[in-house]
Amino acid sequence: MSLLLGVVVGFVIGAVILHFYYLSKTAKNSVLMEQNLASLKSENSFIKSNLETSEKQKADLQFKIDEQESKTFSQLQKVAELNAENTNLVQQLDDFKFELKQLQDKQEISQQEKQNLIAQNAELSAQNKNLELLLNNQKEEIEKLQEQSKLHFEKMANQILEEKTEKFTNLNQLHLKSILEPFGKNIDELKKTVFETYDKEAKERFSLGQKVTELKLLNQQISEEAQKLTQALKGNNKTQGNWGEMILESILEKSGLAKNREYFLEHELRDDAKNPIYSEFSGKKMRPDALIKYPDERNVIIDSKVSLNAFIEMANEEDKDIFKIKQEQHLRSVKQHINELSLKAYDDYDKSLDFVMMFIPNEAAYNAALQADSQLWNYAYDKRILLLSPTNLITSLKLIADLWKRDAQNKNALEIADRGAKLYDKFVGFVENLEKIGKNIEQAQSSYNEAYKQLSTGNDNLVAQTEKLRKLGLKNKKQLSNNLTDSSESE
Repeated sequence: MSLLLGVVVGFVIGAVILHFYYLSKTAKNSVLMEQNLASLKSENSFIKSNLETSEKQKADLQFKIDEQESKTFSQLQKVAELNAENTNLVQQLDDFKFELKQLQDKQEISQQEKQNLIAQNAELSAQNKNLELLLNNQKEEIEKLQEQSKLHFEKMANQILEEKTEKFTNLNQLHLKSILEPFGKNIDELKKTVFETYDKEAKERFSLGQKVTELKLLNQQISEEAQKLTQALKGNNKTQGNWGEMILESILEKSGLAKNREYFLEHELRDDAKNPIYSEFSGKKMRPDALIKYPDERNVIIDSKVSLNAFIEMANEEDKDIFKIKQEQHLRSVKQHINELSLKAYDDYDKSLDFVMMFIPNEAAYNAALQADSQLWNYAYDKRILLLSPTNLITSLKLIADLWKRDAQNKNALEIADRGAKLYDKFVGFVENLEKIGKNIEQAQSSYNEAYKQLSTGNDNLVAQTEKLRKLGLKNKKQLSNNLTDSSESE
């Protein structure tokens, strides 16, 4: 019993010791776990902080990348625009050089003509002076001859009157007549020569004067017409508009495009239901100055705008301050045309391109506006308007004409391919029919051979049987050929 009690007590004591041991160990583990947990929390906070920093850096980096890509794209666009502008400027330079060469050639021709006229004028003036001098000399000689003749006549008459008596009066008169008649004839001939020379010189002098007068009148007429044109264009907006449309029509006629097929003048825009389209800005029908068709059924609209009043005053102004004022007025006039054309919203027409061409028919006025504001072209482009001078318009129309030529070539190539395919199909059908004919010929030949065998070969063939009937006493008029009967008998 005491042994059992001791065992029980020992077991209890051991259990208590074991319990405290595990309790102590659990406490240590708990402390370690709390320390580890605190450490993990600290590391987690550090990781979260690093992660947030990384995310922020990533976002900043992505923003910089996007910003750099945007800048790169913008720079590429600018490079493309600069390349296009450079190409345009090179083309303009070539056109300017060509025009300059033409103007220089015309100037040389005009200068040469002027030099020729000056030379002719100088030559005629010299001839006129020589003729006047000759005429004066001849007049002086005639006067001298007349004076000498008079003196000589008086002297001879006095001598005759003094030396001869009355009885020789008749004889003296006859003698005097014989002397004076040749002299009178010589005077008449001299008068005639002088008159003809003077008349010829007068006609030449009148012809020279007439040419000079005609030249003055021509210069005056040119000046008056230029002044009238300037006044007409300056004072009447309708006249300016008609003049601009005339220049536009002239360029279109020489562009290589076909009128009323590839371009139309004063064309009324209509929708798919053929109803006229009205402008929301003016309430009037949309009727641009010109409409150019592209091969892809799209259209580009051209409207001519003339701004000359301030430009003409600016071109004739020498005062720098007033020149600057007129330049600003000219720029405002061009911008006003741009704004008005933008409000017409031609580019909203469903078959048109997303821009409208504004044509300024005067090259100098176009350049003056760009010189006044270097951003004017971009100002118009932002409003979906392309500013064009005559040089730029000619270049653009040539490109459109080339598009039409290429479209015609492509259509011809497609038609050639289509016709080639149809021809090939026809050829295949012909070959198939030819093969069928060959097979039918072979079948006919085979049938012919079989029929011929039945006719002349084998026992009791048709030829042998008919010959036997003939021999039995048929009254026939015709007879089979010997070759056929012989071959039948041999069989």
